[in-house]
Amino acid sequence: MSLFAFTATAEPTPTLIEQLQSFITGLMTLDPEQAAIRGGLSVLVFVGAALMMWGLRLLLKAATDRLAPAADGAPRKRLPIGRWTLRIARIAIFVTALLVILRLWGFDFEQLSEGPVGAVLGIAGRIALIIVLSLAAIEISQLAIRQVFSRVANRARNGRRASQLRTLAPVLTGVSTTALVIAATMMSLAEVGVEIGPLLAGAGIVGLAIGFGAQTIVKDFLTGVFLIIEDAVSVGDVVMIQDFGGVVEEMSIRTIKLRDFDGTLHIFPYSEAQVIHNRTKGFAFAVFDLSIDYRSDISAALRVMKSVGDELRQDEAFRGFILDEIEVVGVDQLADSAVMLKARLKTLPGKQWSVKREYLHRVKLGFEQAGVEIPYPHLKLVAPDAPSA
Repeated sequence: MSLFAFTATAEPTPTLIEQLQSFITGLMTLDPEQAAIRGGLSVLVFVGAALMMWGLRLLLKAATDRLAPAADGAPRKRLPIGRWTLRIARIAIFVTALLVILRLWGFDFEQLSEGPVGAVLGIAGRIALIIVLSLAAIEISQLAIRQVFSRVANRARNGRRASQLRTLAPVLTGVSTTALVIAATMMSLAEVGVEIGPLLAGAGIVGLAIGFGAQTIVKDFLTGVFLIIEDAVSVGDVVMIQDFGGVVEEMSIRTIKLRDFDGTLHIFPYSEAQVIHNRTKGFAFAVFDLSIDYRSDISAALRVMKSVGDELRQDEAFRGFILDEIEVVGVDQLADSAVMLKARLKTLPGKQWSVKREYLHRVKLGFEQAGVEIPYPHLKLVAPDAPSA
């Protein structure tokens, strides 16, 4: 009997429309003094929210100046910290300030939270909190990985190891970001009411099926990891892949990007980069294939090649690039219209092209002074014989 009485006397939860109507009615009945007080408090709330946003921005800027690594190619420009976290935090502060102001003006959130609208808002709030924390975790993990690898790379004994570490950092950043996004998605689905256990089991089966169907993607990822671990190639190397060459500009989870001399960007999945010709690992050779005329003095040409190499090695602008004396191999081939001579200079990786250009410039002048002719195509016109009488 008491249960029926309680049910009969219980007041139904007001709907959102009813609460809005009640809120507007309350605003209309406020006297000027109460409206002035609440208006002043609202201004203070907005000012406090603005100060919090400003303080958070200053805090992240100070953290950027102190902790963030410098951006590539711009030593004074540093990578910002918490860009997305700051944006989401500003939205959260603004929404909180708005809710506080509504409460000051008489909006009853307690009754609203008891109905379905309150339940939906509660779920949305928890999901928003998960997103904010996930974004913060992503940016913190990215910063931590960059910081650790940047410091280790700066302390590396050689530039090759430093380049390898800087290449590995973006790969680990991508893996950690993917893991955090998956975790945040699962937690958000759990807040909505989705059972995570069966979903994970199903995801395992689907992942296995995708793994069989996307073997190339898995192969790309694993090949890239082993290329980096084995130090076969790193960012900044000059390599040849298939018929294309260029500087390795970026190595992502599954692709390698080459920028060639004319600025074209070549993108290769790792599975297609079966053979990589690395031209800047350890050391390099500037190789010279020179052709002289059959009538020229071969011994004089070889002496010029040797002297030019020794002179170039003593030059202040180039001696830091050249690692050893010039190696004049000698006559390499007797071609149809020229004698082919070969020589090479051992250089630092990546410096072989500048050394080769300067050597060819000087050896051309040396050949001219020594009277050694460089053959080039000739066109000889022969007059026909006079007709017989």
